[in-house]
Amino acid sequence: MKKEFQVIKWLPILILLLGISLVWSSCKCKADQATSVVTPVKATRALCCESNIPKRFVSLQTTITNVPEFKTGESHKGMIWIKAGTFIMGANNKQASPDEYPTHKVTLNGFWMDVTEVTNAEFARFVKATGYITTAERKPDWNELKKQVAPGTPKPDDSLLVAASLVFDPPKTPVDLNDYTQWWAWKKDADWKHPHGTGSNIKGKDNYPVVHISWYDAVAYCKWAGKRLPTEAEWEWAARGGLQNKIYPWGDEPVDQGKVKANTWQGHFPDHNTLRDKFYGLAPVASFTPNGYGLYDMAGNAWEWCADFYNNQYYSTIAKGALNPKGPANSYDPEDPYAKKRVIRGGSFLCNDSYCSGYRVARRMKSTEDSGMEHVGFRCVQD
Repeated sequence: MKKEFQVIKWLPILILLLGISLVWSSCKCKADQATSVVTPVKATRALCCESNIPKRFVSLQTTITNVPEFKTGESHKGMIWIKAGTFIMGANNKQASPDEYPTHKVTLNGFWMDVTEVTNAEFARFVKATGYITTAERKPDWNELKKQVAPGTPKPDDSLLVAASLVFDPPKTPVDLNDYTQWWAWKKDADWKHPHGTGSNIKGKDNYPVVHISWYDAVAYCKWAGKRLPTEAEWEWAARGGLQNKIYPWGDEPVDQGKVKANTWQGHFPDHNTLRDKFYGLAPVASFTPNGYGLYDMAGNAWEWCADFYNNQYYSTIAKGALNPKGPANSYDPEDPYAKKRVIRGGSFLCNDSYCSGYRVARRMKSTEDSGMEHVGFRCVQD
């Protein structure tokens, strides 16, 4: 009984430490239109993630440093050239959050970008070549974790400090969207090879996006592949696919109108998915129509890491315009002042237009560098 109490007590903290990319306060929540036992309400706090905090795993920096760079004559295989250009970056519709303002002019050089998110097969080749061990496969170090929470926070039971990750565990009935513990489960041994924990695997899913990937893991892969993570500006420019001032990669048509456009949550989140897009969870990469540049899944399926620190006021510092912006020098999220974060973009299979619009091209999200979850992956770019 004591251990059960500790799990319940610590689940919110563990979720926060691992950096849940849900951000319910910045999502535009609406009252449920259907009859239900619980009426979803707008969450009062953003529960995202952090970055660049004191290393949760003390050996992690060394691991990344020792990853060999990959040399190949086919460095642009599976990539598309994204032309140089100028666009207006930031909010452009009523669903926008405060951190998407002000809109500002950005000019970028051209770059190469992966056509799809990095897949299980691609990540497996990296692991086989380097012996890399992901963040989710490592036991957390409390001496590092406690630097990310308020002073005086008590140490959790050792039974909770195990290699684990967060897995979507949907309730059977409607729940209050403020209580994220209703649909996230802390699963021991959940990682990229075992996305739902012990007993699960990725057999037959070589072409699915790799998930449970931390920012550190993504950076290590990029180094090995001779690539890098996109900046937030590069990501948004690429996601727009050549369209100007549109809400989504495909234009302005709402996600649930017309043909299916992306892998998102249809129905009532988090208890009922109508499966209109044919997928309950992740979908194989390139399952839906690409954007104007030929890039797949720039909306939905899995959130994607960017190189930039997250700072909620960053756009105001470049309001007059920017050339090849690299993001702020420091991270800051007022809702998690003890944590530093990196930007994630694109939304996931859990995004639903009734409460969140993660698949909008301007939508900003954030997560700790050491967080990895069932709906977080990445893609790479090259100069």
